[in-house]
Amino acid sequence: QRPTKLWFRRIHQKMANKMRRNRGITLPCLSLFAVFSLLLDAASSFMTISQPNAFSRSTHSLQMVRNRGLEIREEGATPLPGGMTLYIKAGPDGKSVGDCPFAHYVRIVLHEKGLEYDVRPSTQDTKPQWLIDYYEGSMPALRHRKECYTESDVIAQYLDFFFQEPPLSGKKKLMAATQEAIDGFFPAVAKYLKHTPDGDDDDAALRKTLEGVLGRIEQHLSEKSGPFLVGDGAEFTLADASLAPKLFHMQVGLQKFKDNAINVSEQFPAVQEYMTAIFDRPSFKETLYSEETIVWGWSNAREN
Repeated sequence: QRPTKLWFRRIHQKMANKMRRNRGITLPCLSLFAVFSLLLDAASSFMTISQPNAFSRSTHSLQMVRNRGLEIREEGATPLPGGMTLYIKAGPDGKSVGDCPFAHYVRIVLHEKGLEYDVRPSTQDTKPQWLIDYYEGSMPALRHRKECYTESDVIAQYLDFFFQEPPLSGKKKLMAATQEAIDGFFPAVAKYLKHTPDGDDDDAALRKTLEGVLGRIEQHLSEKSGPFLVGDGAEFTLADASLAPKLFHMQVGLQKFKDNAINVSEQFPAVQEYMTAIFDRPSFKETLYSEETIVWGWSNAREN
């Protein structure tokens, strides 16, 4: 037996409630290791559920979904490909794909899995009302027929658990080691790129913080025989899918706003080599948005 989406929804709600308290690009996301641990615990619990009880829970589940604005008929407990719509931040024209690295992460996972989906760039005015009413308008949001999941890590784990080819979750200990190495990276990027005026003492301190995190990633990558983050670096994982868009934001932001105050190729050659390889991956290129869109997004953040 495979776990149904019922227990996954419970785990998603618990994680979403916790992560909602830490929402924002300047705060770290829940670790992939923690998410995966919750999934394994839930899977163990599922094996003790009898079929009649599972049917009862599925009926209750459908009613719960209807109460959250997704009034679609039950099509079975185990998810199947198809029927996916991804709601993401829109670009400056309100219609094109926006600059959100978390949405980019989810799209990379979808492309790695070869899953078909519709992408719906949305503004506050064009979001579906059910997304606003029942999910606080949070994006990225993946609607899969009768289900909706928010938070990029939750969506990625959902996709990797139910659509297992190719597998993108490494062993827990190895994923945990990688998470420790990259922890705090994007918050450091966001604080540095958002800071004005550029070049003052506070700016220098934020740059040093970012350089410290890059140094950790440099050391981590230097220990790998392969090009990726987890284990010996031989396999592409969710950690790579998550980090790649954030590194791209850093690269564009350093050039546009900070006059390349951090010379990645000279100071962190292993990170530069990793960036070159990961940016050339088909799933990254197929889901990429323009550098101008990234500049637009960070310019807005620097004004606020």
